[in-house]
Amino acid sequence: MPAISVFDIFKIGVGPSSSHTIGPWKAALEFVATLPPLSFDRLEVRLYGSLSKTGRGHATDAAVQLGLLGHVAENIASERIPEYLAELKESGILAINGQFLPFSPQRDIVFTNLNHKSHPNTLEFLAYAGETVVHQATYASLGGGFIRRVGVVPKGKRVKLPFPIDKGTDLLAHVDAADCSIAALVRRNEESLRPRAEVDARLQTLFQTMKEAVYRGCTTGGTLPGGLNVQRRAKAICTELLDARPFADLPSWETRIRGAYQDFNTVNKWVSCFALAVNEENAAMGRIVTGPTNGAAGVVPAVLLYYYFFCTDYDAPNVEDFLLTAGEIGSLFKKGATISAAVGGCQAEIGVSSAMAAGGLTEVLGGSPRQVLMAAEIAMEHHLGLTCDPVGGLVQIPCIERNAMGAIKAITAANLALAGNPADSKVDIDTVIKTMWHTAKAMNHKYKETSLGGLAFNLPVVIPEC
Repeated sequence: MPAISVFDIFKIGVGPSSSHTIGPWKAALEFVATLPPLSFDRLEVRLYGSLSKTGRGHATDAAVQLGLLGHVAENIASERIPEYLAELKESGILAINGQFLPFSPQRDIVFTNLNHKSHPNTLEFLAYAGETVVHQATYASLGGGFIRRVGVVPKGKRVKLPFPIDKGTDLLAHVDAADCSIAALVRRNEESLRPRAEVDARLQTLFQTMKEAVYRGCTTGGTLPGGLNVQRRAKAICTELLDARPFADLPSWETRIRGAYQDFNTVNKWVSCFALAVNEENAAMGRIVTGPTNGAAGVVPAVLLYYYFFCTDYDAPNVEDFLLTAGEIGSLFKKGATISAAVGGCQAEIGVSSAMAAGGLTEVLGGSPRQVLMAAEIAMEHHLGLTCDPVGGLVQIPCIERNAMGAIKAITAANLALAGNPADSKVDIDTVIKTMWHTAKAMNHKYKETSLGGLAFNLPVVIPEC
């Protein structure tokens, strides 16, 4: 299987969805970058399957426009996104490779409400000269921001890692032979791709971006966009937990948290607050880190900050090993099953993120490699069959709260694994990944990010067109 880096699993971007926002965004950028030299006077984008059914609530149309405009999700000034979209709407002109085309998002981005044989998340780009299609490109958005151009074999040399890992058994065999931890082994793979200093810098950038997302969520109130009128809650929870004591910036906020009362109930509330904060930012098209997806982006930061604030010496948090381990577990699920809710339901998002966080936490709390995989297995085992049923097609209900639940389950799974003997476990990581994939294939399509079943069906709402 293709090598997957930790930095493929953890990607910096904007919300609300990795499959419906980041994937189409990247597809639009790639479409423009790979356009052959030809003359055309109109561009149409067609959305299929889940992208069509829930794309408006997931900002798929906005993402396509931003990609066609040449913006990059990793470094865009997210607060300026409304401005960029308004400028395109007002001008009605799209500049692509030196050509100026009339472009209306309402007319030229088509929500087909049809399925496509290639993938549940498919979009097509069609360039017209008059009424003739002169160029066409079809992309599948695979979840987690991964994309694949349909019918095109990827170019370039396939990367070979020193320790190729497709399954949990491969991972354990390598760590046994190398006599090292999972994090140390994953680091050796990463350092075969880039220098150690770059690996460390990227990991610290991921951590800093996660903290900033939590901080913004904990300091921003109001109503989330989209029409459901969901109220942000993280700020109020944070204010209550800190007894309304003021802080000026992120470092002073950290100091306040470390100095606050820390009984079980308080720590539990903080974990939920961290998770809600990230996913409220995600719902508002703020900057987050996929983990492994946008919809599940709050779980890993919540558990990582639980460790950072409440489980370790402030001067020596082992953030790098947490992220390296969590990223590798995400890779196992990507290779053995799916991280796309449109393919596997929410077990593929919250379930995988909870497994990642459980494994990362177990690693940094001193667990053995087998305890790490045991924790990941426990976390996923208790998410099997979880459906994806976003109300109104928005990544808000039940998505935001599910991140808090996934984080708490991850901490519980880590504690159970650390207190247990993996030799006594009846289910291993490879079995649970296989089971998750079987469950995904058996799940009714209504529960795969279509808003046609579950809460979305039983809580019908009318979302105003933007």
